[in-house]
Amino acid sequence: MSVSKPAPDPAYHAGMRQLQDRADTRRLADRLDEKLARTAFTAADRAFIESRPLFFIATADSAGHPDCSYKGGAPGFVRVTDADELAFPDYDGNGMFRTLGNVLVNPAVALLFIDFERPDRLRVNGSARVSEDDPLRAQFAGAQRVVRVRAARIFPNCPRYVHRMTIAESSPYVPRDGHTPPIPKWKRFDDFADVLPRDDPARRIP
Repeated sequence: MSVSKPAPDPAYHAGMRQLQDRADTRRLADRLDEKLARTAFTAADRAFIESRPLFFIATADSAGHPDCSYKGGAPGFVRVTDADELAFPDYDGNGMFRTLGNVLVNPAVALLFIDFERPDRLRVNGSARVSEDDPLRAQFAGAQRVVRVRAARIFPNCPRYVHRMTIAESSPYVPRDGHTPPIPKWKRFDDFADVLPRDDPARRIP
């Protein structure tokens, strides 16, 4: 069920090099890549990723049109499952499948994990695969699918521009064992109620 190894991820393409040369940062960029980039998760990477209650994921369709999405859950909803692989659940959403639809036609993804309380951040670029019958699905409460990402490049970023913030409260919609999330209000709106999926719990509410 693991994801095939993605093609080698070159650190920089011609556009990046053009700007690096213009700003005289090519040597710095090469040194940063040499010292910080890796293809396997460290113990610190694992601890950081698995402690995060949210991350951002960038995808693109087959024509290169980009999309970016926020993913949230209880800490531990993203798991490092191999030396160079992580997995996360896909929960109930709005049915548009912008992120996972892109993955089906273009598996290249970029993930950004951020700690806003003690500013820190980690990037993971790689190749993703979506599965409805992944054995991990049973271990994620509320999961409808599981996404596995095989990392091609893992690298930290300077957090100096990350604003320091704290989480006031966790979303009540986050699935977890022993908890039934409330029905999203928008699913009760007349504009959408009649087009919900057949098995959507909101259909059973008068």
